[in-house]
Amino acid sequence: MRHNRRVTATPTREHADEQSPNPVLASVVELARAAAQQEAGDEPVGAHAGILAEDEASVTHLFDAAHPGYDGWRWAVTIATVAPEEPVTVSEVVLLPGPQSLVAPDWVPWGERVRAGDLGVGDLLPTAPDDTRLAPGYLASDDPAVEEVAREVGLGRVRVLSRFGRQDSAKRWEGGEFGPRSDMARSAPANCGTCGFYQQIAGSLGAAFGVCANEIAPADGHVVNVGYGCGAHSEAEVDTGSQVPVAELVYDDSELEIES
Repeated sequence: MRHNRRVTATPTREHADEQSPNPVLASVVELARAAAQQEAGDEPVGAHAGILAEDEASVTHLFDAAHPGYDGWRWAVTIATVAPEEPVTVSEVVLLPGPQSLVAPDWVPWGERVRAGDLGVGDLLPTAPDDTRLAPGYLASDDPAVEEVAREVGLGRVRVLSRFGRQDSAKRWEGGEFGPRSDMARSAPANCGTCGFYQQIAGSLGAAFGVCANEIAPADGHVVNVGYGCGAHSEAEVDTGSQVPVAELVYDDSELEIES
């Protein structure tokens, strides 16, 4: 019989507790070990690590594996019999991760693993057709005047930001580095909403967001919340007065009058 070698999930303990293993099959340890050794080749098969009951006519014997790169894994040998008087046969031999094994994390599609800042020069990240951040835009017209108006109001694209997309962006920007709760904003003399360098963006997001146009400011060229602020506010003033208190009366100690 050919024994296939594959990697699969570790059997759960609940699976083993559903029923007691067949006592006849549970006792055939050496047959299972020989099958595991045949599959392991020159690598030694370790100690017997347990038994899992598959059903009334089959069990799985577990053996510690010494295969390089598979620390903590186990050989799982499933043996079965069709009837009490029939011979015991080997169904399959597989290599399984044990409870303490180092295994790869669950697979996550590439598109879901990409995070802000990962996209480099030349990289492409297509958006899904059903991306909830986007909504269908304005249908093209052959009237140049209509197209010009469409571009002015942001409708000359196949898709535009949906309401969810705008809310998602607003939440991310407000809680980011240039939001009203950042350390810089809390120590600023005033907020961006009163700054001459604050350029409000168009659309519904303009009520709360704009772009900083002050090259000295840390947010120059970035989207900022109206409640953000920094020390480069256009109306910031520095107190140039003396910081040393001066007494209202000044005495000249160089001359002393001595009464006779």
